[in-house]
Amino acid sequence: MPMMPKRVKFRKSQRGKIKGNATRGNTVAFGDYGLQSLESAWISAKQLEAGRVAVSHSLHREGRVWMRLFPHKPVSGKPLETRMGKGKGEPEYWVAIVKPGTMMFEIAGCDEVMAKRALTRVAHKMPVKCRFVARNRSMA
Repeated sequence: MPMMPKRVKFRKSQRGKIKGNATRGNTVAFGDYGLQSLESAWISAKQLEAGRVAVSHSLHREGRVWMRLFPHKPVSGKPLETRMGKGKGEPEYWVAIVKPGTMMFEIAGCDEVMAKRALTRVAHKMPVKCRFVARNRSMA
């Protein structure tokens, strides 16, 4: 089952605008290699789950995976062939808001070739352009 919050303060939210680049969550913090977004978009819970399954299958139980996104935003929709009016539709699915520079997935415990192959498979399932990023070792 796709991810969604256990409880929320408000059931329905407005669409909003995705402006600017990511200022938080834009570095490799947990693993050794990461997948960074280059565009802004909404990524649905189903797409995140597809990415998680792809990376875990390609690693063959080797290494550790972190998902740095969580779908907090509800997206509502009205049924087809419904007349205008009668209020906002019910929440259909949940999305994570992604800005350029957001780290989406991280991997540790495997070599760079395997990590690159796994994260490339994930990148094909995402609706945004992504790039492979390695942790900056000069800080340690």
